Amino acid sequence: MLKVEDLHVSVAGKEIVKGVSFSLEKGKIYAIMGPNGSGKSSLCNALMGNPDYRAKGKIILDGKDITALGADERARLGMFLSFQNPEEIEGVELEQLMRRASKPADRKEEIRNWALVKEKIRKGSETLGLNAEKRELNVGFSGGEKKKAEIVQMEILQPRLMLLDEIDSGLDVDALKAAAKAINKMKGPDRTFLLVTHYSRILKYVKPDFVLIIKDGKIVKEGGPELVKKIEKEGYKAV
Repeated sequence: MLKVEDLHVSVAGKEIVKGVSFSLEKGKIYAIMGPNGSGKSSLCNALMGNPDYRAKGKIILDGKDITALGADERARLGMFLSFQNPEEIEGVELEQLMRRASKPADRKEEIRNWALVKEKIRKGSETLGLNAEKRELNVGFSGGEKKKAEIVQMEILQPRLMLLDEIDSGLDVDALKAAAKAINKMKGPDRTFLLVTHYSRILKYVKPDFVLIIKDGKIVKEGGPELVKKIEKEGYKAV
């Protein structure tokens, strides 16, 4: 689904990601792990097309070079980024945002879609223990609530490639299990996940097919789920 070739990422003139190459297959779950400051979030932002992250190299989605495309164009191709620190957006409710993001071309279908969006938000919020109805997006939300709101958005938009940047951050044990359940429910042969984390706790509930270890902006190790156990036991010094 996604192929990354010799990707370099700079922020404010400083190179953070230093020439990484990897591929993501359809239907697989990948975990990218590494210590703080290793370039995990910068990599995700560059893949999604954040203009603050200057990228050199190639990003190929379904055989198409998307390196020059904007974030909105990548989103329309089925990419989704869950932010490490979701922004607060005053004056915009979650329902309003989701109506716009999933708006069909047909007017009758649009009216039907409004009802579906509202119901999905209600169900998702109920499952995750999130009270988001009639609240401005992320305004006054705790860190955990912001992550829950992003999971609800993901369930509504049904993207094909999900970049989840520390989706487990700020979640208590029950919320973590609910988030993992939502991710597992979305698994499918045409859908791919890239989970970014420095801890293994979410990977106890969402089993990765492959694990990438990034240190100092470079991928230093690739392997299967056994790498998670090695990191948990020995730390990143082991790789």
